[in-house]
Amino acid sequence: MSAALRTLVLASGLVSGSRLGPNSQRAERGRRYERYGLTSLRILMVTPRFFPETGGVEMYTYQVASRLINLGQFITILTSDRSRQLPKQEAIKDLQVERMPAWPRNRDYYFAPDIFSKVIQSDFDVLHVQSYHTLVPPIAMMAALSGKKPYVVSFHGGGPFLSVRDGKQFAQRIVPRPLLARAAKLIAVANFEIDVFSKALNLPREKFALIPNGADTPRRRNTIGPASRDETLIVSVGRLEKFKGFHRLIRALPFVLKQKPDVRLKIFGDGPYCQDLWSLAEELGVREKVAIRSIPPTERESLAAELSTAGLFVSFSEYETHPLTSLEAISLGCSALVADSPGLRELAEQGLAKVVSLDSADEQVAEAIVAQLNNPFAPKAIQLPSWDDCARSLLAVYRSVTGESNANFASCSILPANSGRH
Repeated sequence: MSAALRTLVLASGLVSGSRLGPNSQRAERGRRYERYGLTSLRILMVTPRFFPETGGVEMYTYQVASRLINLGQFITILTSDRSRQLPKQEAIKDLQVERMPAWPRNRDYYFAPDIFSKVIQSDFDVLHVQSYHTLVPPIAMMAALSGKKPYVVSFHGGGPFLSVRDGKQFAQRIVPRPLLARAAKLIAVANFEIDVFSKALNLPREKFALIPNGADTPRRRNTIGPASRDETLIVSVGRLEKFKGFHRLIRALPFVLKQKPDVRLKIFGDGPYCQDLWSLAEELGVREKVAIRSIPPTERESLAAELSTAGLFVSFSEYETHPLTSLEAISLGCSALVADSPGLRELAEQGLAKVVSLDSADEQVAEAIVAQLNNPFAPKAIQLPSWDDCARSLLAVYRSVTGESNANFASCSILPANSGRH
C-alpha cells in the first residue's frame, strides 16, 4: 500500500465529529494501524506539572502528546498535583491525564511518592520523563528501572542552574546522574545543550538525541508590515520566574516613558513571580502601563496576533536552551531585543536580534529599548521546525529504544497539512 493511500485510510478515522469517546477513538486508531502492518506504542509521559498549570514543559507535553496520538500512538500523561484538589483522572481532548498528590505545595523541590507505584503498575512500552528539576522525574526513572522498562528523558533546559548560579540546583543535577546515565536516550533541543550536559554529566554525545521543539505561531509571517506595527507596544513572553528577567524590563520602563510616554508593556505568562512583578510596577508608578496575563494553549493565535503587531519583543532571561518564543516573534517579523545570556546571545550572533548586557543599568536598558522602537531592527526570514516534526522525531526515538524496526510511522503523518506547518 502506498504511503499516500495509507495516510488517507488512517486519517479517515480521525475526522472531527466522531461519536467515539477518547478511549474508543484511541483503540480504533490502534486497530487501523495494526490492520496495515503498523504497530502502536504505549507511551507513558511523566511530567512534574500539567494543565491547568502552564509553562514551557506543560506546553511541550501537550503539543507532542496530542500529535503522537494522531500518529496512532497510545499516550497517558502522569503528573503531580501540589494543590491536591485537581481531578485524579481527567481526559483533556484525547489525552488521558492521571495526577498523584505532591508535597510540599509551594516549593520547587516537591515530590510525589505515588508516582513510583503508578509507573510500576502501568502497562507501557516506553516512559518519557519530562525535565529533571524536581523530585518527580527521579522517582519515575527508578520505577522504570525497577520494572525493567526503557525510558528517555527530555531536559527542557537547565534554567539558571547551568550557569552554576545556585548550589542547590547544582546538587539537583548530581543526584540523578546515575539515573540519567541509564536512560535509553537523553533528548536535547539544541547542540549547546548537548555540549553542556555531556560534559557536566560525563556522558558520551551518542547518548543524546537532538530534537528541536516545534513552533505554532509563525503562520502570520509577513501579514503585517513594519509600517503597520505599534511602536508603543512592547511584548515579553514566558513563565513568570525571576530568572526570566521580567523585573529588569519593568525597572527600565520609567526611563523609557520619559522619552516615549505612550509606551505600553504586555507580559504574557503565568508563574510564582507574578505578584512580585505587579508589586514592582506599583512601586515604580508604572502599573497602568503594564499588563500581565496568561494565554491558554487554545488561544495561541491571540499571542501570534500580539507578536505580529508589537513594536518590540523583549527577552531578558538569564538562560534559554531553545528560545522558542523569541524565534516565533522573529519569524513573525518582530524586532527583538534579548539579553546577552546563554541561548539568547546566539540570536544576535546570527543576525536575528539586538542584544543588551544583563549587567546594564536600568537607564542603559531603557536606551536600548528606545533605540529599537525608534529604529526597529528588521530580522531576516527564518523557518522554524514544527511540532509535527518534533513528534515524528520523538516517535523514531521511541521505536529505536523499544527495538521496533517498523519506521512507517515516521514517514506517515495523518495530521492536517497546515497543522503546525510554517
